[in-house]
Amino acid sequence: MLLKLHKQKGDKPPEDTSQMNRELLTNEVRNYLQQKRYVVVFDDVWTVHFWDDFKFAAIDSKNGSRIFITTRNKNVVNSCKKSSFTEMFELQCLTQEQSLELFNKKAFKFDYGGCYPNELIGIANEIVKKWNGLPLAIAAIGGLLSTREKNLSEWQRFRENLNLELKTDTDLIGIKEVLSLSYDDLPCYLKSCLFYFGVYPEDYEVKSKRVIRQWIAEGFVKEERGKTLEEVAEGYLTELIHRSLVQVSSLRIDGKAKGCRVHDLICNMILEKHEDFNFCKHSSDDGQRSSSEIVRRLSITTIDDAFWECIHGSHVRSLFCFGNQEKSSSYFKGNSTKYKLLKVLDFEDFDLKNIPNNLGIFIHLKYLSYNNSNSGAEVPKSIGMLQNLETLVIRGIYYCELPKEISKLIKLRHLIGKTMSLIQLKNGIGEMKSLQTLRRVSLNMDGAAEVIKALGKLKLIRNLGLLDVHKQNESILSSSINEMQHLEILYIRSCFNDNESIDLNLISPPPMLQNLILQGKFKEFPEWTLDLQNLTMLRLVWPCSDKDPLQSLKSLQHLLSLYLDLYRYEGLQLHFQDGGFQKLEVSTVIRLSRVREIIIDKGSMPSLKTLRLMYLRNLKNIPTGIQHLEKLEYVYIWGVVDEFGERSSTEDWNWIMEHVPLVKILPQDYEEIKYLRS
Repeated sequence: MLLKLHKQKGDKPPEDTSQMNRELLTNEVRNYLQQKRYVVVFDDVWTVHFWDDFKFAAIDSKNGSRIFITTRNKNVVNSCKKSSFTEMFELQCLTQEQSLELFNKKAFKFDYGGCYPNELIGIANEIVKKWNGLPLAIAAIGGLLSTREKNLSEWQRFRENLNLELKTDTDLIGIKEVLSLSYDDLPCYLKSCLFYFGVYPEDYEVKSKRVIRQWIAEGFVKEERGKTLEEVAEGYLTELIHRSLVQVSSLRIDGKAKGCRVHDLICNMILEKHEDFNFCKHSSDDGQRSSSEIVRRLSITTIDDAFWECIHGSHVRSLFCFGNQEKSSSYFKGNSTKYKLLKVLDFEDFDLKNIPNNLGIFIHLKYLSYNNSNSGAEVPKSIGMLQNLETLVIRGIYYCELPKEISKLIKLRHLIGKTMSLIQLKNGIGEMKSLQTLRRVSLNMDGAAEVIKALGKLKLIRNLGLLDVHKQNESILSSSINEMQHLEILYIRSCFNDNESIDLNLISPPPMLQNLILQGKFKEFPEWTLDLQNLTMLRLVWPCSDKDPLQSLKSLQHLLSLYLDLYRYEGLQLHFQDGGFQKLEVSTVIRLSRVREIIIDKGSMPSLKTLRLMYLRNLKNIPTGIQHLEKLEYVYIWGVVDEFGERSSTEDWNWIMEHVPLVKILPQDYEEIKYLRS
């Protein structure tokens, strides 16, 4: 840097700069910049602690000097934020309209006045859409097509051979080189994690929890003191996102990634690395097969007789199946003995009609997920032999009674189903001490009390979902939940056949609880919810109470999402008072059959972005004070009566809600939109 500064000014640099240590070089730069007005640009910085090295050389003489740093790694940004004068500008991907504009400038800069002809509109949109608003890729593709014939057949041929073009065309190779910088900078433990996104089909959205659990099963995640493996793996995913290698496709209410995917360009790079490192073998609908002889991971979208003949199953450690359901399940049944060393078996995306009874042969299996829609399907008893199993996900089966042999799986961390009965495990479920996730357990049977009591022994449980809870078990359920001090997500649905309401009395509610869903006949709004200061999402459905919950709930200052379905509420008014719900971003209110008016005080819900009001048949007008919600982005009101808004004209609504980008107001029958602005 010192040499470049002197060269730009035409000055003679200091002698022996190559012999200077860091401190001397820093002083030289600092002295040179003293009293000067300068602009310095550091482009594509990857070293996280870059600013720690440079900040002592920077001089702020209060004369308008600026330092610009560009990076694809958010951790670099976080490091630079240590300076009080740092401002961050996060560049967003281009919209489809902006992408087309850039593409046209590049592809038609010598023809048609910079605009594409009508016959190429469709194919141009398809090509541009593939790059998801990435300017570098769009500019490169457009520049390449500017040298090609401007006719439909030529462009269709280009689109079909795009992957080959990326490998061979000199104009596009530069894109790969830029992406390679991102890959090369990764630590080794993150490279394997990134490779895993190539296992899924192109443009596939994978749920964050799913890929995290598979990383753990593969052994990619290393233990860290004071953290669960899942928390460590979540940190890995966050780092890949911060490095712009993984895209967030959907968000949880707390801002963390719910679903993610990789850009097509990243995916192409990953698939090339799969071949280079023999990471995964692919079988797809287009008949393509990778050529690796030894297969460690196998990703299938289509399988046939010829495919099975070329597979050396004894080497496969992870097997993923996407699509071609009928064939996949039948072939797997006949070839299951070839995969005795499997660690990961993911059949979640299609219907596995034939579950092999000899499931117990996969003694190394750590992750098992499958989908089965057969109503009479049973989980094989041999599953109890899978002593290393950590994750078991059963999709499709509406009701599944798990065999008692599952209680032998003492390493199991996540047990997830649609509706599961644990009655056969009542004497063993309490010994499954590693369980962190236990979701959608039905308690609608004799002996449910023993199951509930045993659940209280699961001290590490973090995510619990219980269905069909009876009044007679309310006390023992309260006692068991009091023991779950690590609980973060709790879903309880009462039994609809009970005439009496349930009263949960938590003396020591889980302090880490973040998400709470209570559905059914609960006696009152539980007072213990007010002690949950980490609660970010609350959903109350059909509680047996005619009281206004807002007076109590407004003290939950960390709440981000509130969903109230209050069909028994007798009040004529719902009032959001000043000072309440300071962090609330999403509010949904349903089935307030008698409410005529909703009032929102100034100072209430200052962070609200989304407001949904549904089945409010007697609501007469839009909420009073809605103009105070300055951050509101979306208002959806459905199920209003014909008289709704008679006291206000469309002009009034436009004035009151002019700050809201999207507003929909619909009657219950959907026949006519009363008001729409977007």
